[in-house]
Amino acid sequence: MSPPEASAGPVLRPGWAPVPTPAGEFQLVPVRPESDLPVLTRWMNDPVVAAFWELAGDESVTARHLAPQLSDDSHSTPCIGVLSGVPMSYWELYRADLDPLARHYPARPHDMGVHLLIGEGRHRGRGTGKALLRAVAGLLFDHVPLCTRVVAEPDLRNVPSVSAFLSAGFRLSAELELPGKRAALMVRDRAPRSRP
Repeated sequence: MSPPEASAGPVLRPGWAPVPTPAGEFQLVPVRPESDLPVLTRWMNDPVVAAFWELAGDESVTARHLAPQLSDDSHSTPCIGVLSGVPMSYWELYRADLDPLARHYPARPHDMGVHLLIGEGRHRGRGTGKALLRAVAGLLFDHVPLCTRVVAEPDLRNVPSVSAFLSAGFRLSAELELPGKRAALMVRDRAPRSRP
């Protein structure tokens, strides 16, 4: 594999303005382990989250998961999703074409990937995930001009997650055998720009 280009380091450092969604004003804020580790660890120990993320345990488990993403040569950026001023979700925005995932699907240069979890149970099953996925895909297209697709690979058993992606404008492109799971490859294409 050739060395990654200069932009492959920390993919994004979202200092992006909040965006309106049907669920409320939403903003992605880069993770700060010194202050965010307790809430992230609590979310990772929620049984609904733990069933798919498999990161239940004390803060050291969460810290080990975050460490590679916070390194200078990472192609992934971990973020807290803040809805109407309240932290409620965890997101990983990553260069899918630089990720091991690229060995499992026909990756294109600058494909962006998304991992997410809704940490606060009161936001599950209400359409919030759909609204936030639409917003985050829009933010990626706005802030990563070379990105033409946003991809995700939720576990096929996670029916609410797959459903949220479909409702947010993603399509099921394939089923993938990934290490540790059978995944739904979800793809959202950048809308073609209209000509004046």
